[in-house]
Amino acid sequence: MNSQPPGLRRSLGVVDGVALAASSTAATTSVGIGMGALAATVGAQAPAVLLVAFLPILGIAAAYTRLSRDEPNMGSGYVWVGKSLGPWLGFLTGWVTLVGTVIFMAYTSAVTGSVVLQFAAKAGLRELFGLGLDPDSTALSTAVGLLVLVAVTVTAVTGVRKATRFQTWLLVFEYAVLLVFCGLALIGGEHGFQWSWLNPFAVADGTRFAQGLVLAVFFFWGWDAAFSVTEETRNVRDVGRGGFIALFSMLALFLYGSIAFQRELSVPELIAEGPQGLTYLGAQLAAEPWASLPLLALMCSAVASLQSSVIPTARGLLAMGRDRTMGRVWTRVSPRFGSPAIGTVLVMTIAAGVAVLALAIPKLNEMILAAVNSIGLTVALYYGLTSLACAARFRPLLRARPAQALRAVVAPAVSGFALLGIGGYLGHSYLTRSDHFELSPDNGWFMLTVPTAVVVSGLLMAAWAKYGRRSAYFTHGRGTAEEEAAEQPAPETV
Repeated sequence: MNSQPPGLRRSLGVVDGVALAASSTAATTSVGIGMGALAATVGAQAPAVLLVAFLPILGIAAAYTRLSRDEPNMGSGYVWVGKSLGPWLGFLTGWVTLVGTVIFMAYTSAVTGSVVLQFAAKAGLRELFGLGLDPDSTALSTAVGLLVLVAVTVTAVTGVRKATRFQTWLLVFEYAVLLVFCGLALIGGEHGFQWSWLNPFAVADGTRFAQGLVLAVFFFWGWDAAFSVTEETRNVRDVGRGGFIALFSMLALFLYGSIAFQRELSVPELIAEGPQGLTYLGAQLAAEPWASLPLLALMCSAVASLQSSVIPTARGLLAMGRDRTMGRVWTRVSPRFGSPAIGTVLVMTIAAGVAVLALAIPKLNEMILAAVNSIGLTVALYYGLTSLACAARFRPLLRARPAQALRAVVAPAVSGFALLGIGGYLGHSYLTRSDHFELSPDNGWFMLTVPTAVVVSGLLMAAWAKYGRRSAYFTHGRGTAEEEAAEQPAPETV
C-alpha cells in the first residue's frame, strides 16, 4: 500500500528545491547578521573557517542525496537513521531537527521584527499609537516578528509551490543586492586582502576554532530543507540536484561576503556592529535611499527563511505522525491546498511561544548569539547521525563497488565523525568554561543546557512513542502499512 498521505501533490522541480534550500540557508541573513558573531569567535579567519566547515557539509550532502534516492521520504534523517542505526537514534534525529528549527524560527522572528523596525525608523516612523518603535527592543522586535510569522504561515498553508515561487523572487532580489554591495566593498575597501584570512591554522585557540566551525556549520544549515519535500517532487533526483546547487551557491556567497566585509570593515567594527553589520556596510558604501537596499534585502532573506523553516518542520512532523511516534493531528492534509495545514499552523504557534519565552534574554544580539551556538550543536548531532546512517546502509559497496563507496560510505562516515567530534569537543569546553549558570551566551553551562535539554526531551518523547503509543517504528524503523492506513484521517476542509 502506498504510504503517501492523501492530498500531497507532486508539483515541484529542481528550481523549487533550490529556492527552498537557499531560502532556508538564508545566505543574506547569515552574512548580514552572523559575520559579527563569527568574527568575535575566530577573528579575521572567518573565510577560512567557512571553507573548512564546507568539507564535512559536502560529505553530508552526499549522504542525504544517496539516502533520498534509495528511500524517498519527507521524514529524511528520522526515517533513514531509524532503519540503519536504530529507532531510538532515528527518533532523536527527527526530534532535534524539529526542535532546532522551531528555536531558529523563534529567534529569526525577532531578527525579522528588528529589521522591519529599522526600516520604519529610516522612513521617519519612530512612534505608532504612542508606542516608540525601537529596533533594539527585543520585546517589540519579537512582537513585530510574530506578525510576520503569521503571514508566512498563511502562505505556506496555501500550497508549497506558491511558497517556493515567492521565495524565488525574494532570493533574486536579495542576492542581487548582496552581490552589488559586497562587490563595491571588494573593489573599494580600505583594508587590503590578506592570504591569512584563508588560513585556518591562524586560529590559535582550539576551543575558538571548534566554536567557529559549529557557527560555520550553522551558516550552511538549511540546505537539507529540499529533502523534506521529496514526496512532493516530480522526480526524486531533482531533490539532490536542488540541494547541491544551493549548497555550492551558498559557499560562493559566504566566501564572497566574508571577504568583502573584511575589506571594508575591521574585525573590531564587525564585532561592534553585530547583527546590524549589513546595514552598517550599506551606510558606508552608499547614500540614501540606496543605503537602505541591504536592509531591505536582509528583510526579504529573513522572511524567506521563516517560510522555508515552517514547510519542512510541518512535513517532518507529518512523517512522524503517520508512524505513530507523534500524534494523529500532524497527519492531516488539507484537500484544498494539498499541504499539512493544521500541522503548519501548530508549528507556527509553538515557535511563537518559544519566541515569547526567549524574552528572558534582554538584548537582541545576545539572544541571536545564544541561539546560534545552541542550535549549532544540535545540527552537528543530527547531521552526524544521518551521515553515519548512510555509511552503515551502503557499507557493502566497499567490496562490491569501491568508486561508489567513496561517495556513499567513506565521505559520509568521515564527515559524520568529524561533526560529532567537533560537537563533543565544544560541549566539553562549555562544561569546563564556567563554574555557575546564568542566562548569557558567554556562560558555558547555559550554552550546554539548551542542546542537552533538547536531547533529553527527545529521549523522553521516544519512550512515550514506544511504550505509550506502541508505535511499530520501534520494531520496523517505521510504522506498518496497517497502522499508516488506520492513522490516515478523512480529508478535512481547511
